[in-house]
Amino acid sequence: MDAYLWPLTTVIDDSGRLMIGGCDVVKLAHRYGTPLYLFDEATIRNACRNWRTALAAHYQGETAVHYASKALLNMALARLIADEGLGLDVVSGGELYVALRAGFPPQRIHMHGNAKTRTELEQALAAGIGQIIVDNLDELELLANLTAHRSSLQAVALRVAPDIATDTHAHIQTGHATSKFGLPLDALDAAAERLRIAPGLRLVGLHAHLGSQLFDVNPYTAEIDVLLDSAMLLRERHGLMIQEINAGGGMGIPYTADQHPLDFHTCAARLGEALTDGCRRRGFPLLRLVIEPGRSIIARAGVALYTIVATKVLPHTRFLHIDGGMGDNIRPALYGARYTAVLAERANAPVEEIVEIAGRYCESGDMLIRAIPLPRARVGDVLAVPVAGAYTLSMASTYNLTPRPAVVMVNDRSARLVQRRETYEDMVARDGGAS
Repeated sequence: MDAYLWPLTTVIDDSGRLMIGGCDVVKLAHRYGTPLYLFDEATIRNACRNWRTALAAHYQGETAVHYASKALLNMALARLIADEGLGLDVVSGGELYVALRAGFPPQRIHMHGNAKTRTELEQALAAGIGQIIVDNLDELELLANLTAHRSSLQAVALRVAPDIATDTHAHIQTGHATSKFGLPLDALDAAAERLRIAPGLRLVGLHAHLGSQLFDVNPYTAEIDVLLDSAMLLRERHGLMIQEINAGGGMGIPYTADQHPLDFHTCAARLGEALTDGCRRRGFPLLRLVIEPGRSIIARAGVALYTIVATKVLPHTRFLHIDGGMGDNIRPALYGARYTAVLAERANAPVEEIVEIAGRYCESGDMLIRAIPLPRARVGDVLAVPVAGAYTLSMASTYNLTPRPAVVMVNDRSARLVQRRETYEDMVARDGGAS
């Protein structure tokens, strides 16, 4: 096992069983059923603290870390993130509702999104959230109208498309000039003019996001230069001063042994240096530095558990059919994401075969892991898949009308159910024919 792919508290006991958070993973699978998602509280808290301390250590100005909730959000996680002192980024009315229901401080919430509806903007304004990140001119016009007669100003930032290429899958690139996200750089003048006559809005910052699963820090430093040049334009042409630069998130994490972790301090140091030098060269005070990690906070903390329910032998391979798949983890089918796994009851047993892990859903593309070496697996074995915390449950579906998994948080030898398994009754509750 490659330790950096598993939660911090992961151990293999003397009998070869996988233990996380002091809990026997196989026993949890039997107790709560599978598919089951385990989250290690200690790993989440450690990642939150690493980002906060690294950023503060490498930048002399004010800093803030906002968790990108699109990676995963539930009420238990929202409370944990709040407890760690982070802010929260939401991208929908649903995420905002969960955050507020969990008691997350609204002033520490930012709202993103390229297609926010009028209802969602009204919801955000009514909640008094700390910042709305404006993605396009139409949204700016709507927001200006919604706030025209408000007594309190709504803080906003402008998201720009910095036209910076990144080395990641095309589906998760977001910083190029043709991205659906962000204002084109040549639209800044129009945005500034609308902001100058919007009595209910206060521009506080500039934002960009380059994409996801980025391991090269150089694009971030280039992005900061683009944002600072944009800030100069706003200052010199329109007399608008900003207070913060938001470099976004997307910091990469390893999913397989051939990938290596991005060091928190290395990334923070490069960001801090780029903003410090950039502010000095352009005559700005040290602007507030904001980042939005999501995957790098939650991915490693999550482990997905499945039961092997059937096998299929072919001349050159063997399929292991599991009781989950693309319904709870669409990433392999969506953009070829790769994972590893172990048999939770024989986690350190020697490799005996190379197999295909096939999901239960009615699509040929529902292959969770291809060509993985494992001990000889049997029907009934529990398969544990690490680095399953991000963009799995948040993109889960009820395809084939299969209920979504339960979620358990483990910590200090105890486990608590934070989301129960969906039921058939849940799935027909909104069906007009159910009554």
